[in-house]
Amino acid sequence: MKRIENLVKEMAKTENVDENLKANNQMERVGKMNCIKQCAEEIVCNEIIYK
Repeated sequence: MKRIENLVKEMAKTENVDENLKANNQMERVGKMNCIKQCAEEIVCNEIIYK
């Protein structure tokens, strides 16, 4: 779980998903965060499976 959390934080920073976006457009932020979380989970699953 820690690996996923770290990836989500890094990817959100890269995609400029921050508190400013949260304040100005919550739905866009939610959509982007959902996508980022799904991508992070897929990366970790692939690391586990193909390790």
